[in-house]
Amino acid sequence: MTNTERDALGAICLFAAFADGSPDDGERARIKQIGSKLGSDSGLSDEVYERVIFKRTTIAQEAAALSTLELRSQAFELAVGVCDADGKTNDAERVFLDTLAVTLGVPAEQARAIREEVDLLADDPVDHAVPAGLLPAAVLPAAMVAAAPPLASAGASAKEQEIDGSIRNHSILCSALELLPQGLASAAIIPIQMKMVYSVGKQFGYSLDRKHIGEFLGTIGVGMTGQVVESFARRIMGGLIESLASKVVGKSMAKTVGGFARTGAGAAMTFATTYALGQVAKQYYAGGRKLAAVDLRQLYSSQVETAKTLYEQHKPMIEQQAQRLKPAQILSMVRGA
Repeated sequence: MTNTERDALGAICLFAAFADGSPDDGERARIKQIGSKLGSDSGLSDEVYERVIFKRTTIAQEAAALSTLELRSQAFELAVGVCDADGKTNDAERVFLDTLAVTLGVPAEQARAIREEVDLLADDPVDHAVPAGLLPAAVLPAAMVAAAPPLASAGASAKEQEIDGSIRNHSILCSALELLPQGLASAAIIPIQMKMVYSVGKQFGYSLDRKHIGEFLGTIGVGMTGQVVESFARRIMGGLIESLASKVVGKSMAKTVGGFARTGAGAAMTFATTYALGQVAKQYYAGGRKLAAVDLRQLYSSQVETAKTLYEQHKPMIEQQAQRLKPAQILSMVRGA
């Protein structure tokens, strides 16, 4: 993948992020921050952001820079994931995706299949729990689960231990999904995180809907669209590292290096964000939803730092979970089939 192609993928991803016509200032700032921190060589730089936001380019121009059907299909899959990140696509996003599929030359049947799969995940009810058979405690060796470091503090009540165990299991599952190459696996992460927040709220007597949970995530600074864009940024950064590594260690080893850059960083960050979301939700709903927005954001930041120290201890469980997951069954498993 050339720098021009990486830029084009980044631009299409940003077009998708703004397709609904109503991105708030916080989401715009978050998306720009993601591109800036990766640097100009990542393919999601300030220049790419500015040429989209200031309308210095078009979808057709960016599509023309993608030289293969594989890249164009990847661009379409990423765009669908971005549009569906905050819920099933609205009218403006549907028109955008219809136009994008034609412009990219993605076969109609392939485009329909991608959209249907991601729409099903985006439309999945939050009160529909992840099946127990998909969670780590049910599929990993009992000895490995028992050896995992406790997340609940000493003297925690049985209820706290149950909630902390559920947060750990959801964090491991979401982290393991980041290790899978399938785009559908990444698309399943946000619905699973939302189900986790729903289950935490329910433990304290709150019956939440998708809108409330989305607002909760936005309040603490975890925009759903931003999460998808950040996942994309890690992917293209891994591709850049792979390209550079091939000049030093050869193509075969470079694929391993690039893959680690994508999946290693992604798995660690997803574990941390999922864990932090769960812990913040626990304190927020246990306290009667009285924490101010600034306090929620500070609490989330501190919990992310805590989770980063826990990731290495749980890494063997995450890797085993990824090996046991069947990518072709992710959609049906997450929806309880």
